[in-house]
Amino acid sequence: MKATTQVLFSIRSLLALSTLLFTASALQAQTYAEKLGWPKDKKVVIFHVDDAGMSRESNAGTFRSLAGGIATSCSVMMPCPWAGTFMRESKDKGPIDAGLHLVLTSEWKGYRWEPLAGKSLVPGLHDPEGSFWPTVEQVVAHASPEEVYIELKAQIERALSMGIRPTHLDSHMGTVFAHPKFLEKYIQLGAEYEIPVMFPGGNNVLLEECQQAPIIKKLKAEGKYTEGMELPKIEILEQAPAIGRQVWAMGLPVLDDLHTMSGEWRPEVADFSPKEHAEYKVVQFKRILDKMQPGLAMIIIHSTMHTENFDTISASGKSRQADLDAMLSSDLQAFIEQEGIILTTWREVMERRKKINE
Repeated sequence: MKATTQVLFSIRSLLALSTLLFTASALQAQTYAEKLGWPKDKKVVIFHVDDAGMSRESNAGTFRSLAGGIATSCSVMMPCPWAGTFMRESKDKGPIDAGLHLVLTSEWKGYRWEPLAGKSLVPGLHDPEGSFWPTVEQVVAHASPEEVYIELKAQIERALSMGIRPTHLDSHMGTVFAHPKFLEKYIQLGAEYEIPVMFPGGNNVLLEECQQAPIIKKLKAEGKYTEGMELPKIEILEQAPAIGRQVWAMGLPVLDDLHTMSGEWRPEVADFSPKEHAEYKVVQFKRILDKMQPGLAMIIIHSTMHTENFDTISASGKSRQADLDAMLSSDLQAFIEQEGIILTTWREVMERRKKINE
């Protein structure tokens, strides 16, 4: 009798486990885009301009990409000198999908910005000059999670004090993703303010390409790379689905994928014109849109007007101008329409998420 009971228990356990696995598989098969109400097998994209507020040229490029191009969203760096101007001028541009590009670093040598919370509250976020630390690694080494929380909250409060409610939050240089406790504070703030946080918790096909690119580049430089070789597992990609489920359970939307490296794209020739640079980027945007799996993806760009003044800030001006030109490309716009790709905003994404909770 005891043996029979054990067999029955084992069968029931297996059936229960099979049901759980089937349910988990079915849930996993459903993209976050589907959960948000978009049709199955559709590609839904947010073309997102980072670094608004960083400079006059960044503001101009952002506004142009949103008004006359395919960009649908942007985020503002509140500690930067031109953030207030961007926020003020955005009120005259009609409804703009503007979130916050939460800042914990100040990476340029001759153009710096400081934490908004002040040195007495967040001493670990200040470098010897009084600015943010230049690198992500330095922030992780010197700042506590509590200081990160205080500073990010100050940046949100500055936007709110200007009468603008951010449509979402994301992270400059990905700093909040560099430490588990930083990530925890970032998600906590999103939940507290009921503002979506950029988090890719789905298939992450494009994000994997972006994360593997520097690994492949290093292996090629060392003469150790062969096509199709097995690459090291990336920890954040392994953890992303579980964290994504937690974010969703908090009532916030989640991305299925994220692309971060258009700034690295340039033609593989010694010399090329601005027009050729932009055309190359258009080809690459088409490629990743083809590679993208159905779901909701955010594609990060840095649309900036390239000027001599911007060259005093960063050597990335030509690449940023090419991003801007690609966003204005009628060829890329036609491709998106032909492929039936849906463009959306963070505002619409959150509106859809709220309806699920009703």
